[in-house]
Amino acid sequence: MDSTLPYTKEVDARGLNCPLPILRTKKALATINPGDVLRVLSTDPHSQQDFAAFAKQTGHSLIHTGNAEGVYFFYLQRNK
Repeated sequence: MDSTLPYTKEVDARGLNCPLPILRTKKALATINPGDVLRVLSTDPHSQQDFAAFAKQTGHSLIHTGNAEGVYFFYLQRNK
């Protein structure tokens, strides 16, 4: 898993299916400041499309994505 990027908070949504990873992400983003970065871990295979759509709809920046050993990770920067 890529841990070289700095982040402010992490959401561990492994084992959860849609829409729970997105809902937990939305809740966590509300607790950090604009400019801060949230890292989300997910095992839901649809999460790549879900997080891309979520970022586009909410205006937050999806700054990095990847996967390792069946775990997808997403770095979202809160923009507003």
